[in-house]
Amino acid sequence: MGNSPSRRTHGEPKRLLVLGAGPAQLGLHRAARERGLFVIACDRDPAAVGFKYAHRRAVVSVEDEAAISRLARAERVDGIIAPGVDWPVALAARVAAHAGLPHAITPEVASLAIVKHRQRARFAEAGVPQPRFHVTTTDESDLPVPCVVKPVDRQGQKGLSVVHERARLPDAVAEAVAASRAGVALVEELVEGPEVTVNAFSVDGVFHPLTVTDRLTADPPAFGVALAHAWPSAHPVEEAVDVARRAAEAMGITDGPTYTQIVLGPDGPRVIELAARLGGGHDAELCEVAVGVDLNGLALAAALGEPVEVPEPQPSAGGACVRFLVAPPGVLEDVEGLEEALALDGVLDARAYRAPGWRFGRLRRGNDRAGFVMARGASRDDALAHADRAADFILFRTAGAEALVDA
Repeated sequence: MGNSPSRRTHGEPKRLLVLGAGPAQLGLHRAARERGLFVIACDRDPAAVGFKYAHRRAVVSVEDEAAISRLARAERVDGIIAPGVDWPVALAARVAAHAGLPHAITPEVASLAIVKHRQRARFAEAGVPQPRFHVTTTDESDLPVPCVVKPVDRQGQKGLSVVHERARLPDAVAEAVAASRAGVALVEELVEGPEVTVNAFSVDGVFHPLTVTDRLTADPPAFGVALAHAWPSAHPVEEAVDVARRAAEAMGITDGPTYTQIVLGPDGPRVIELAARLGGGHDAELCEVAVGVDLNGLALAAALGEPVEVPEPQPSAGGACVRFLVAPPGVLEDVEGLEEALALDGVLDARAYRAPGWRFGRLRRGNDRAGFVMARGASRDDALAHADRAADFILFRTAGAEALVDA
């Protein structure tokens, strides 16, 4: 990650292009604005929640590489970053390389990071523990059951199924293939156990683990759908941190943030996937509350080619969490109770993600998160209790659920 002289005149703020202005990018946008950067944001949703922090808004898809490349040149940006979502990570790396901008990872590494089966092949070569997997475009009789079936190039639970009965497997594979950009499904062994996320930052090949959080899911569990991220983890995490380090090294990631999902199986930790970006569930903000490290600030510095030094984590007393809010299916009409929730003890932040008119589906994908509460407490369970109490105050009023058709 080399340094690059600023294109700005003395006293003029550096210009940063942020790919995405939705919930997954909200914390980074706020941090960039607080840092005094000139922020250009792009998102296809004109009502994206992060736009309020941007100096300039571009209503354009974060997957439109030609448009983003033109935007970067026209705005004379000093850096580009894609936090919170996978696919634009490679696009950002390519645009930066073509424009001669600094960037934490190369286009080659970024392209590897966004495609699950290529990641898995690299892990296999390096001996990184992971679930057994198979790549396919059609149902095959010898595929393992129970298993998890998902597209190789999507996130947010789109096209993802947990299959317990073989009769369901053909439909699950067909759904994943249809959702995949490449028309390919990944079928992997279902490893039972708690899920944790390792958030880290690498500098010059040195992996700095920062937080390990538990991904708390519904009961019965919905694989991959986190209802809360809680710190500190309730499980031994040393082996998980080592596995996350090995995964980053296998991918060739020497600089920048990584977000690694790991299941603590009966035979040890297994890597589910690694993302070469900031997590999309307010992981960076939770990191600052939990261990005093400004992970958003580190990512911003890396995107601008500035020197990066990761401070030693200083774990706070007690615990902290991010609790995600859900809304009834239907079209959002109003949100009530946010001010009351923010006034409660232990609540650090509480927000709704969506404006009236947003359509919440029934499938409980990542895109159906309605908002979040961040809380701290004397312990991890105390923080979760504060967040749950705040969530009880927040009401999402929706209508028209009977007319919804989930894609």
